[in-house]
Amino acid sequence: MYSPKDSGQPIVLPNEDADLDDFRSIDPDSGVKRGLKTRHLSMMALAGIIGPGLLVGSGGALSSGGPASLLIGFGVIGIIAFSIMQSLGELTTLYPSGGAFTQLASRFVDPAFGVAVGWNYFIIWFAVLANEYNATTSILVFWSDKVPVWGYFLLLWTAFLLFQFCGVSTFGEAEFWLALLKLVGLIAFYIFSIVYVSGGIKGTDAIGFRYWHDPGPFVEGFRGVAKVFVFCSTFYAGCESVAVAATETKNPRVAVPLAIRQVFWRIIFVYMGAAFFFGLTCPANAEQLVNGSSRALLSPMTVAIQNAGWQGGVHLINAFILITCISAINSSIYISSRTLLFMAQQRMAPSFLGWTDKRGVPIPAITLANAFGALSMMNISTGASEAYTYIVNLSGVSTFLVWGSISLTHIRFRQAWVAQGYQVEDLPFVSLWYPWNAYFGLSANIFLALVQGWTTFSPFSAGGFVDAYILLPLFFIIFAGYKFIFKTHVWSNNEIDLQSGRRRDLEEVKEIAAGEIGAPQPWWRRLLRSF
Repeated sequence: MYSPKDSGQPIVLPNEDADLDDFRSIDPDSGVKRGLKTRHLSMMALAGIIGPGLLVGSGGALSSGGPASLLIGFGVIGIIAFSIMQSLGELTTLYPSGGAFTQLASRFVDPAFGVAVGWNYFIIWFAVLANEYNATTSILVFWSDKVPVWGYFLLLWTAFLLFQFCGVSTFGEAEFWLALLKLVGLIAFYIFSIVYVSGGIKGTDAIGFRYWHDPGPFVEGFRGVAKVFVFCSTFYAGCESVAVAATETKNPRVAVPLAIRQVFWRIIFVYMGAAFFFGLTCPANAEQLVNGSSRALLSPMTVAIQNAGWQGGVHLINAFILITCISAINSSIYISSRTLLFMAQQRMAPSFLGWTDKRGVPIPAITLANAFGALSMMNISTGASEAYTYIVNLSGVSTFLVWGSISLTHIRFRQAWVAQGYQVEDLPFVSLWYPWNAYFGLSANIFLALVQGWTTFSPFSAGGFVDAYILLPLFFIIFAGYKFIFKTHVWSNNEIDLQSGRRRDLEEVKEIAAGEIGAPQPWWRRLLRSF
């Protein structure tokens, strides 16, 4: 199998002492199909998980903190996300196979630690999935209430289940085009915003930065900023999903570094762009942001379009949100099912979830992951809706725990890499600013996990406090329980396995011929590949 120590040497062709397992279309370890193309992974990294969380949830963040808080929140969490993706890029490029960062946490830290990370990561995605199903059914009911909410849910649940059974290549192609539509929609809104605030729409004034002066840049001062952090962490969840998809990627050595670099543009264009234009075109005290009768009416995009004079714009935004919901549900099922699959194959979850059919489709894991979408039906009854809100909010603190775990895993990997006699220059992807970047990611996520619920103390909210902090002790309970039952221990640097999980690209010969690997590239080509 290919060794990173050979990265500076000519790469042998597949028929010259190569490990044939590297060139099989079905991964021999996990049983999944290597069917994702480079463009699929790139678009997933850039726009894959953009959904109603960003388009609708940002309205709640804007009303809680104001436009300046929104920019600060997206900016700070964006810096942390960039740090995490640098760590993940180094790990995933070298180890694209074998279960993403949950399995790497087991190999580089402690198997019990990997179990705790894996289940926390699954919590993120079943909570996000339930929220996306709820958003989609709400949109459909807004258009026509002749079908009950549960009827829409059953139709959607069945459709998404059957689509996921089509395989990873179909998923990747659908996500590519859906992500492209989402980017086009955001660009259109950005153009509209510039025209609107400049007074280019007939019958409206040039509002400029009016809403930064009235009602003002901040709501509730620092308390408002703190509230926005939890919102923003939820919106950023998913940028790490390229590591989950790497096992099913044809050419991870090229695709993963490209996807990691494109996350930077996602942070600038998608998140910072949305925060800026939402705060520019929508006042933080707009009534619709809190009491809108539909999902679309809760969106800053709808408020902006209606303030510009188009009252029927709610239907356009509804349609756009529906597209993002379809993509987000698709991605949530994919990520959560693969998380279950990889955990089951490492004895971290029930073994039946680790089975795949001959096409590489993990049918049991997909079915169970999709079943958690039924939690969205809790929102129908008055009593259950509060519990449903608590479940969805769990995804925020889980994100901090998982991101911090990725940084710790990277630190442990580097320590073992040096201890076992390898050189940093041998790595196919080298994280920027190590070790400062990795330690920053670890400390920032620990800090945010501890302080993200401080607003529940004054005035004290028992339900809010439990919701904000329940996953912290749960993480350590899972860790301690697995450690006690299976008698695991923290690996020493020399015990850590640095060989498993590496593989060469399926289309390596084509990549060599195109100069993508095996030869230095000119600066202009490296720059172009980053977009």
